[in-house]
Amino acid sequence: MEQFEIVQRAESRAPDILFKPAQFRISVVGEDQCTLASYNRRDFYKISLILTGRSRLFYANRGIEITAPALVFTNPLIPYSWEMLHEEPSGYFCILSDSFLHHNGRTENLEESPLFKVGGDPIYHLNPEQTAYLESIFQRIRQEADSEYVFKLDVIRNQVSLIIHEAIKMQPALAYFTHTNASSRIAKLFLNLLEKQFPVDSPENMLKLKKASDYAEKLSVHVNHLNAAVQEVTGRSTTAHINDRLLTEAKSLLQYTIWSVADIAFSLGFEYASYFNNFFKKHTGNTPLVFRKSL
Repeated sequence: MEQFEIVQRAESRAPDILFKPAQFRISVVGEDQCTLASYNRRDFYKISLILTGRSRLFYANRGIEITAPALVFTNPLIPYSWEMLHEEPSGYFCILSDSFLHHNGRTENLEESPLFKVGGDPIYHLNPEQTAYLESIFQRIRQEADSEYVFKLDVIRNQVSLIIHEAIKMQPALAYFTHTNASSRIAKLFLNLLEKQFPVDSPENMLKLKKASDYAEKLSVHVNHLNAAVQEVTGRSTTAHINDRLLTEAKSLLQYTIWSVADIAFSLGFEYASYFNNFFKKHTGNTPLVFRKSL
């Protein structure tokens, strides 16, 4: 797999030996066993171009079947995995950090992009014209990665931007409609605040916002007002959103870390491990240990 490290000099530091690294990788699907260090979802975004084959993407708490061709965007805030159906898919993928596109003052912010937004649809099915165009871009990135051109990383950034903007053009107009009523604004603030608490990186720090009332206090609204706004806009209760996100994070911690169940319980805001066990079993039918052993 082509892999290169983008080196950025740390701001306000004069010595040449001080650098801030960021990464970009590109590969053909199936040609390498490309794995990242365990539980580093915060660091990398992934863009995949699936040309042939069938697969299923497990994204957060959803399972989405992909029929080729498709462009897929995965967010480091959301745990995901792939399951191959029948034949091995073919295509390309690239892995990049947000700082890759921020190099030299560029303003693209992947976390704010509608393509990577939490709760959004990560899959874009392509027509033949779109497929051919995007395949040619990925091919050019591969060629540029093998070249000796001094500024090839700048060229690659531009090519990645073309992929992102091509997908943005596929977005329905609704994705860019900004709700102006109070309920929509409050619901959006709540969802953003909820997501900013994750992923959990240390078993030593307990989650700060645990209940609907915690979020209401942080947003300076009455808890009943928050609950009504979230229910109106999303069709689900504030507590349901919080529980779903806790459950998603709990499964990721059980799968990708070696933390004890007690440590996971503490980090997710449960005062006692028994409370966490009851919560997890209520929503999954299994205890955390049974879930971990089944992986």
